[in-house]
Parts: sequence; C-alpha cells; structure tokens
Amino acid sequence: MKRILFLLMAVLVVCVLAAPAHAFLINRGTDTAGNRLIFDDDLNITWYDFSNAANTWQNQVNWALGLSVTFDSTTYDDWRLPTTVDGPSVFGFDGTTTAGYNITTSEMGHLFYTELGNLGLFDTSGSGPQSGWGLNNTGDFQNLISSVYWSGTEYATDTLYAWTFVFYNGYQDTFYKLNDFYALAVRSGDVAAATSV
Repeated sequence: MKRILFLLMAVLVVCVLAAPAHAFLINRGTDTAGNRLIFDDDLNITWYDFSNAANTWQNQVNWALGLSVTFDSTTYDDWRLPTTVDGPSVFGFDGTTTAGYNITTSEMGHLFYTELGNLGLFDTSGSGPQSGWGLNNTGDFQNLISSVYWSGTEYATDTLYAWTFVFYNGYQDTFYKLNDFYALAVRSGDVAAATSV
C-alpha cells in the first residue's frame, strides 16, 4: 500500500513538473498619477499603462527614458520603450519572421498575442481576415489604444527606421522614425518585489 501511494505521489509530481507554465499579467496597482503598473510574470517586465501621445521615434524614446513613476512610496526612473528582435525585415504569417503577423518575440507582440490572447488580422497560414481579429482584449490595461506603437529597437539595416507594433491588427514592421506613433513604457522586473522586501 505504501509503495502504491509513493508511486502515485511520484506520478503526480512528474505531471505537475511537466505541465506547461502559464504566464499571467498581474495588476500591481496605480501610481500617484492614477496609471496602472502591470507585471508580466512570463517576461519579468512591468508595463506602465499609459499611452503617450503620438510623436516621432526619438521623442518617444526620450519620453520613456525621462519617465519617473512613483508607486507605493518608491520612484522608478528606469523606463524604456518595449524591445523587438532586430534583423532583416522578412514578412510572414507564422510568427517565425521579423515582420508580419503572429510574432511573439517582441515584447508588444508577446503582450498582444500571448498575454492578452488577441488574434491578428491573418492566421498563421496567411488566411484572413480571421474571425475576432484585433485588440478585443485589453485585460487590466485601461489606456491601450488600437493603433501603432513605437518599439525602442532601431532597424539596424537602415537606422532611419525603427520597429513598430500595430495593436489594431497585430502587425509588426519597421517605419520611418519621423512618423508620429504612440508609445508604451516598460521596465525590467516587478515593482511589487521592491515593496515586499
């Protein structure tokens, strides 16, 4: 009997360890300006739930770098624009390319597809428009706009361009830096970690 119980416990432990990890967005609360700080436990980053007004890439980079957020008596001034994996702009639908749809290797693509569970205009086979596409789920975000956002990643092939993510339809590509697009700020780590010490 003890042996059977031991084997059952061992099987249970193996099943729990073999189960895929599930990522979550966790609302940590609001800063002194009333904007939410949302932790992505999968990427270990904290999103600042504020969409900065549309502006050029360099102005958005400067905005994020100059951002100072006070939350739970601690001031955070280590913000940046979200990153994107850089490389030659190769278009695709299956999520394995740098440009196109269903890409989750960028922080905004990961947020749109993986964390919020939204669908791109086209599915991974290139069929579309697929039913239910677009920014239908914003989770705990109150200020996420169905529009184009700058990433902090320049396009190395031509530094007059930088990577963007389109929350309207799940599209990722490069655009000329003098275009006016929105920006989100993000920082590494969890703001709750500082308050739990």
